[in-house]
Amino acid sequence: MKFAATMNFFLYDKTFEGLLSSVFYSYEMKIIPAKIISDKGYQDDFFANKYKIVSEPDKADRVWDGIKKKASKQACQLIYKVFLSELPEVEMLIYTYIKYVFETPYNVETNYSEDCVLLMNDIHKKVIKEAQRVLMFVRFQKTADDIYYASFDPQYNVVPLTVNHFKDRFSDQKWVIYDVKRNYGFFYDLNKLSEIKITESNIAFSSGKLDENILNQEEKFFKELWRSYYDSINIKERKNLKVHVQFLPKRYWKYLPEKNIW
Repeated sequence: MKFAATMNFFLYDKTFEGLLSSVFYSYEMKIIPAKIISDKGYQDDFFANKYKIVSEPDKADRVWDGIKKKASKQACQLIYKVFLSELPEVEMLIYTYIKYVFETPYNVETNYSEDCVLLMNDIHKKVIKEAQRVLMFVRFQKTADDIYYASFDPQYNVVPLTVNHFKDRFSDQKWVIYDVKRNYGFFYDLNKLSEIKITESNIAFSSGKLDENILNQEEKFFKELWRSYYDSINIKERKNLKVHVQFLPKRYWKYLPEKNIW
């Protein structure tokens, strides 16, 4: 009778700190995980050894400091941004990449013949592109209490990559940027950024639309301006839907007043 080899699963809390803690314990326990997966909704595997990894800031910092000593600032940013992709098995990809960085005596960042380096860079480009789309397609709605609200459901978890841009550009305004897909966002109160969750029922998360009773009186006027401007520059004879969707994915249309699907 043959038995399957026992695998080691690391269960963590889906935070970046938790992932770095997993890397630390892998080295401390001298165990190479077969999977690093969320501790929520995990389906038990009879043949796997499970290790519950607790996020520990000091352990995560030690790993992060080690990475910064071996890799450039750009490589560190790449690791974090790839984590934000939330793609299946991205944790093991990042683990493999970090291990490769630690255990290789030379700079590995442009060694694209290594699968993990090539895949990390490919995912990084996709995450950056999605963050740029959020910056390009943001449309704020002004509330009755003078807070500017905008929401998205980005493919990747890119809202944290955009908030400093909005803080710098709109430092004299209170605003909220919200990811309706992941149910969290950031509120800027003219002084600091705070991560928030919205539970109010007067926001339609399916479209990002605010109820009329909490909108500023000027908001309808500005929406009409957007639509009029869009109609005035749109040349119907030159319409190319395929190219249009390439630059403006349909998943963003519902958040844009000029698309007139509010």
